[in-house]
Amino acid sequence: MSLMNAHRVSARPKLLVSAGIAMLLLSAAQAKGEETTAGNGAERSIDKSVFGELPDGRQVDVYRFTNANGIELQVTNYGGIILALKTPNVAGEFDDIALGFDSLEAYLSDAYRQANPYFGAIIGRYGNRIAGGQFSLEGETHSLATNDGNNHLHGGEQGFDKVLWQAEPFENESGTGLVLRYTSEDGEEGYPGRLETEVTYTLTDDDELLVDYQAVTDKATPVNLTQHSYFNLKGEGSDTILDHQLMINAQEFTPVNDTLIPTGELRSVEGTPFDFAQATPIGERIEQDNEQLGFGGGYDHNFVLARDDAAADELVLAAKVWEPESGRMVEIETTEPGIQFYSGNFLDGNLTGKQGKAYGHRSGFALETQHYPDSPNQEAFPSTILEPDETYRSRTVYRFSAQETFDS
Repeated sequence: MSLMNAHRVSARPKLLVSAGIAMLLLSAAQAKGEETTAGNGAERSIDKSVFGELPDGRQVDVYRFTNANGIELQVTNYGGIILALKTPNVAGEFDDIALGFDSLEAYLSDAYRQANPYFGAIIGRYGNRIAGGQFSLEGETHSLATNDGNNHLHGGEQGFDKVLWQAEPFENESGTGLVLRYTSEDGEEGYPGRLETEVTYTLTDDDELLVDYQAVTDKATPVNLTQHSYFNLKGEGSDTILDHQLMINAQEFTPVNDTLIPTGELRSVEGTPFDFAQATPIGERIEQDNEQLGFGGGYDHNFVLARDDAAADELVLAAKVWEPESGRMVEIETTEPGIQFYSGNFLDGNLTGKQGKAYGHRSGFALETQHYPDSPNQEAFPSTILEPDETYRSRTVYRFSAQETFDS
C-alpha cells in the first residue's frame, strides 16, 4: 500500500494508542510525586525556583532536573518552555544546546514577541500553519488569528506557548520530570471546544527526553501539539548549524506555496535538496536555486515520515543530527506522521542568548514532530480532528549521545 493510501486509511492515527504506550503514560501519571532512587546509585536531582512574575502578578517557576549521568533539563511552567538542556560532548564536557534566555523578562519583551521564534515552547492548539486563518468543521466556519501574514500559525496570538501551565514534578524508576496541565476554554483563539491538555516531560537515565501529550475535548476540534526547541549541538550561542549532519527518515515532503501553506501534494525527496535519507550537512544544498527553498528562506518544510508497516501509534525513527566538532548527536523517534525541519532562517541577530551572544542567521535548528500543516483544510492529509469520545495521545523521544563519527 502506498504512503498516500496508508494516510487515507489512518484517518486519525494519533488518536489511537498501543497498550505499551498507554501503560507508559499510565505509569507516568501514577508515579507523580513518588520518589525512587536511580538504579545505578547515582544521584538525580529536582530543584524548583522562582523565574519571575507575569504582568498580572502570577508567579512563574523554573524546574531543574538532572539525570544519573549529569544531563540537565530546565523547564518553566510559562509556555512549557525548555529553557536549557545540558549534554556532554565526546570529551565529557557539558554545554547547553538549547536556544533561549535566562530571564522571564526576555520572553515577555517586545523584541521577542515581534520576532516570535517560539524558543523551546509547547505549541498548540495547532502546531504549524492553517491557511487563511480559518477552517470548516461540521458545517461551521471557524475564524482564527492571522498572525503569520494571512495565515494562522502555532495556535494564534496567545497560543499554548504564552500561557501559564499548572506544573507538578515527579520521580519514578525511569527518571524525573514535569507534568504540565492547561485547559483551553471553548472559543479560545477561535477554536471550538473546551480542551484539557496534559504534557509530560521525562528525563531518563538512558539520556532520553520523553515528551508525552494527552488531551480531551467536549466538542470536535483540531489538535496538533508539538515541541519547538531550537538546538545547536556545538552549544547555544555558537555559529551556524550548517555543518550539522542531518538524516530524516522520509521519502516524501509536502511542498508549499509562497506563504508556506502545503499545496496538497506529497513529493518525492529524491534528486532534490530535501533528500536527507543519507546524512548530509544542513548547509550543503541550502543555497541551491530551488523554488521551495526560496519560499522559506531555506528549510521550513514538513517531511512525511517513512512508517513502513509500523502502526500509527508506534514509535518510528524520524531524524538524527550529528555535529562533528563536539560529536554530539540527537536522535528523534515519534508516533507522529510528520516532522517539520526548520533551519533558523528568520534568526537575524536581534535576540541575545544565555551566553550574551546574538542568535544569528541559522544559528539553531528545530525538528518539530507533528501532523501536517493545514490538515483541517486538506482532506487527503491525516486528520487532526479530536472528537469528544476520543483521547489525543502522542509521544516523541529525544535521545542524546556523543560519538566520534555519524552512526547512520
